[in-house]
Amino acid sequence: MDENNLKASNLVAASIDLLYDGMEVQEDIYDAWAERMLIKRGSTLNADRIKSIKKLNEGSSVIYVSGNTYRTLLKKGPPVEADSRRELEEATGYAAIKDETLELLDEIAHTKAVKQEALQSVSIELSQRLESTSPSTILSLINALAPVDEYLQRHCANVSLLNGLLGRWLGLPKEVVDRLVLIGLLHDCGKALIPPQVMNAPRRLTIAEFEVIKMHTVYSYDLLAEFPESVRRASRSHHEKVNGTGYPDSLSRDNIPLEARITAVSDIYDAMVSQRAYKEPQSPFSIMAMLNELSCSELDGRLVNVFNMNMPKELIDKPVQLNDGRIGIIRSFDPDDIEYPMIEVNGRVMKSSKHFYCTAMYHED
Repeated sequence: MDENNLKASNLVAASIDLLYDGMEVQEDIYDAWAERMLIKRGSTLNADRIKSIKKLNEGSSVIYVSGNTYRTLLKKGPPVEADSRRELEEATGYAAIKDETLELLDEIAHTKAVKQEALQSVSIELSQRLESTSPSTILSLINALAPVDEYLQRHCANVSLLNGLLGRWLGLPKEVVDRLVLIGLLHDCGKALIPPQVMNAPRRLTIAEFEVIKMHTVYSYDLLAEFPESVRRASRSHHEKVNGTGYPDSLSRDNIPLEARITAVSDIYDAMVSQRAYKEPQSPFSIMAMLNELSCSELDGRLVNVFNMNMPKELIDKPVQLNDGRIGIIRSFDPDDIEYPMIEVNGRVMKSSKHFYCTAMYHED
């Protein structure tokens, strides 16, 4: 393939492991040297064809694809990843909790009320899972790419688990950790009362729509009339900022309940690590770097420090998607440069950078 054609095609490097059974190839794909066409557009791949392609690529893990194909590969990935994620969710009980959370949110939307007994049941189950499941496994569930249309129920379950982890990392008493789990489950229950066309808008919200969304904190407080005031206040105040610029009450510093400040960290982390219709997921390391920045103005710096000291330890030896499409393994990290961990790729350990970095965690097969 001559240089002019290469430039015209705007090819980029990608991992050959991103090819998957059933993939419909929309544009030609080239070998590791961008010289020979490996797959002609219009082809449909199967497992045997992928094996043959890997042999033709002479053992290299790199292929060259168009920008459109590259984005498709990163978004879709091999179906086995989704299958593996579902298996892990079933094995840990996360799938059942997610389904129960969806039922609770649907019930709130229809009845405009929260059934304390049902929520307590799910909360107790989450607390038990937190006790019996390793932090590493819990974070694998939270960090795995998941369907966009499952966002709200997953978000409530994830913030609940993150709250519990952060409470344990802080050394808080079990009764406080259990309350944090309950708060995480409930913190966004008011979103069940937000009009679906606003809540599920497949784009960034307008200023007017965001004002509607902001009301979910007040709705949550009102819906939780039967719950302890500490739970209600934390749900109302998890979008307050330590500099006083948050909502709905413009509280600052210690006037924001500790449980709300903890939930704020969990809420932001899960929102950023999740894929939405209008945004791509971010890697845990870029999110932790962002949390550090927010600790100067919006978040409780002590809580962010505890979160950022403990979270990376659970990511060591985990697979990660890289910006060039390859899969690497997290090997170590520098607390003073948390955004760019050391990553092993094809037997070589390298420090990541703004040119070579994690885009998202990769769920193991």
